[in-house]
Amino acid sequence: MPKKTPFRRFLIRRYKHLSEKNFVFILSALVGLLAGLAAVILKNITFTIESLLSKSIAFSSNQLYFILPVIGLLLVYLFVKYVSKKPLEHAIPSVLYSLAKKSGILQRSKIYFPLIAAPLTVGFGGSVGLLGPAISSGAAISSNLGKLFHINRKTRTLLIGCAAAGAISSIFKSPIAAIIFAVEVFSLDLTFVSLLPLLIASVSSVITSYFFLGDDLLFNFNFSDKFEIKDILFYAVLGIGTGLASIYFTKMYFAILKFFERFKTAFQRLIIGGLAIGVMLYFIPPLYGEGFGFINNLLAGKHLQALGKTPFDAFNDNIWVVIALLFGITIFKAVAMTTTFAAGGVGGIFIPTLVMGSALGNVVAKVINNIGLGFNVSETNFTLIGMAGLVAGVLHAPLTAIFLIAEITGGYELFIPLMIAVGISFSVKKSAIDYTIYTRELSEKGQLLTHNKDQSVLTLMTLDGIIETNFIVLKPTMTLGKMLHEGVAKSARNLFPVVNEDQQLVGILLLDDIRDMMFDQSLYDSTLVQDIMNNPPDKIHYKKDSMQKVMQKFQDSNAWNLPVIDNGKYIGFVSKSKLLTAYRRQLINVSS
Repeated sequence: MPKKTPFRRFLIRRYKHLSEKNFVFILSALVGLLAGLAAVILKNITFTIESLLSKSIAFSSNQLYFILPVIGLLLVYLFVKYVSKKPLEHAIPSVLYSLAKKSGILQRSKIYFPLIAAPLTVGFGGSVGLLGPAISSGAAISSNLGKLFHINRKTRTLLIGCAAAGAISSIFKSPIAAIIFAVEVFSLDLTFVSLLPLLIASVSSVITSYFFLGDDLLFNFNFSDKFEIKDILFYAVLGIGTGLASIYFTKMYFAILKFFERFKTAFQRLIIGGLAIGVMLYFIPPLYGEGFGFINNLLAGKHLQALGKTPFDAFNDNIWVVIALLFGITIFKAVAMTTTFAAGGVGGIFIPTLVMGSALGNVVAKVINNIGLGFNVSETNFTLIGMAGLVAGVLHAPLTAIFLIAEITGGYELFIPLMIAVGISFSVKKSAIDYTIYTRELSEKGQLLTHNKDQSVLTLMTLDGIIETNFIVLKPTMTLGKMLHEGVAKSARNLFPVVNEDQQLVGILLLDDIRDMMFDQSLYDSTLVQDIMNNPPDKIHYKKDSMQKVMQKFQDSNAWNLPVIDNGKYIGFVSKSKLLTAYRRQLINVSS
């Protein structure tokens, strides 16, 4: 009998005296606290690196921008090569994959690896954000807590959603938007069962942030320009603009990653990517790091401070030069961000999306105000709504975008223009591209959980649990007599796979197909299995076909059994009855 350790005794008492629901509430508060703490540590390490660099190096010369990103990426490269010893995955896609295919199990190393690699990337000028790594670290914390306390997959998924909400709540001090983000991006069901733990985690995390960082906000401005009904058309134009920019952002992301695939080694990608980032920073300094200072300056109406020192300072008196430079940030933020990832950097895309949106919104407002037609719109409002439009389009998270800006502004005065611009932006992007940067690869492989119950159930199912292998295998050169004696007589099945010497499936034999010749002994020696076998109506390719595709093959072929092959070699069969039984069991589990 195993010895009862203090922790084991705690678990026994928990099962006896604490309900599962109340225990989940306690865990959600703990997850929120730890996720918030991870976000605080991440921000403080990054700020310390940036502060040390700014104090020890005079940034009066933009030439220094050439070397800093390379140094940061080199440090990440050395960390990956000698410490983690395996590539660091993109934060949120790796969490989504874990939820779909690994029952929410994340390695313990993912708790602290992002806390090291992301500050090195961002602190030295990598043009990415910290939210993704914060979510990744918090998700790993919640996953390992789930393993420690032996909770089930569904609860572990909920706690990972709590970690994501906690990270956003801590960084932005926006607990409502944090809850909605977890629901929209992680496809959690918004029921009372999930809402209360998300709320507890979000509040716990924001309190942690206030405790360690005080009441300082990321975006410091006084909201004064109210919404005016006459500006509705302009907000619609901005919505179209942010929708098109979201399409550009997504396409550019995958195009640059594909371009860097041609370089054979990680070190080559590091050097080329680092120098490319340095060139962009030389001409457009606001691309350095996350970009919160840039957003705050735009919100304060200080566009020259937002742009910083550039080679074009002599022309900054011309508003159209300023507009061109701001539009350059809109274009090149996506390029700089993706190049940072392609070169081996670690970070997130949420905050770069906000930066790009703020620049685009400010550009649209400045164009409207300076085209000489007598129009006058609020540049601050357009900056905020541009941020929301990009978040809605790029991440397919319209409600997160609306409530994030509403909480940032401390009210709902901009709710109507937010809904207009966000709705249009989301519709434009969704009609052109149905996936996001987070979801494309997982969606193509059928490994993405969504709010579609049928698709989510199939995604959570695995082929291994429903493959049947108790079939008697026939050889194509077997005679009919030998097949009847060694196959039919010894099998309870009416289906037989026909396999050659290399274990490759060459056909199948149904008992119904030979029922007329079974008792004709004159055929026993002259008829071979290969003469009477048939091709299967379809084949299931192991580890290649998603469960969605497996279900579709059964539907299209109208078969009751389909063979499973791995690189041409026979493994077993999947029956429709066993597939539907497993589907129903998983559906009950998901819906409970």
